[in-house]
Amino acid sequence: MGPETSAVVLSATVTTVVAAGGALGLSRLARDRPSVAAFGAPIVLVAALAAGVAVASRSMLIGEDDYRTLVFVLLAGAPMAVLVGLVLARRVLRLERDAARERADRDRALEVEQSRRETVRWLSHDLRTPLAGIRALAESLEDGAVADPRAAHARIVHEVDRMDAMVDDIAELSRLHGPSPTTRSEPSSLDDLVSDAVATVAPLAVAAGVEVVAVALDGATVVVDPRAVTRAVTNVLRNAVQHTPTGGRVEVSTSTGGGRARVHVTDECGGIPAADLERVFEPGWRRDDARHERGMGLGLTIAREVARAHGGDAVAANRPDGTGCTVSLSLPLGAAG
Repeated sequence: MGPETSAVVLSATVTTVVAAGGALGLSRLARDRPSVAAFGAPIVLVAALAAGVAVASRSMLIGEDDYRTLVFVLLAGAPMAVLVGLVLARRVLRLERDAARERADRDRALEVEQSRRETVRWLSHDLRTPLAGIRALAESLEDGAVADPRAAHARIVHEVDRMDAMVDDIAELSRLHGPSPTTRSEPSSLDDLVSDAVATVAPLAVAAGVEVVAVALDGATVVVDPRAVTRAVTNVLRNAVQHTPTGGRVEVSTSTGGGRARVHVTDECGGIPAADLERVFEPGWRRDDARHERGMGLGLTIAREVARAHGGDAVAANRPDGTGCTVSLSLPLGAAG
């Protein structure tokens, strides 16, 4: 084998070894930091070629000056390799972000789909309950077996109202779970929205023997859909009243901080196990798994979705003394807040 052939073989071997080693290192790095691996790929290529040329030059006994010239000429491509690496790294980083966004969208879609399936599963049960009552009362009226027709008629109207509220909740939740729920945002007084919600819940509170008190309202202005937010606060208040025993007290207050306004509703429900605090926002979830006059269990779910549609959120926490819970809605502050 002539010296030229030996030099070629040796150069190819060294180039392959360096390139393979670099590729192995980059492949491991690509698992956690693909953009860095993309940046390093052109540099590894230049380094492999430089090593091959250096070995070939030495084996062919090329003069030291000529050897250095060859290496320097080859390394002159290093800046271009760095530029290519930067372009690749930027592209890979953009692809990573797009992929992460797509994964988040898929996860969100999967979560919504699972929620819808669960809703459909127990929806038929919750709707059949008032339907069964209406049917029984109607048949009794037809047979003349009802001692007080007026009371039966009032009960039928009550059950129809229940069904109407259920269907309304389902429609609202479906809208909020849509790909891009629309909100008609405008500067609004949070105090006014809270006062409207308290007024709406007042008859229920009186019937339940629960006192609802608005305290520490700080006059914040929020940029929201007034109707949607009033409904969200009403849902939280209604849930608090329903889970507070007779003679108990529900407090609603507001606060600001971090560019957000918050509505806090505190009840005397006796507290919720820490593992279940997040579950209170799941559609249809109840601690006792009972579905009765309280409806379909969508109130807090809708409240959180309304807050999130405005860029906020809803959280639940136990009171420090363990006597109840506080549900807080966060909303974007307006210019006057």
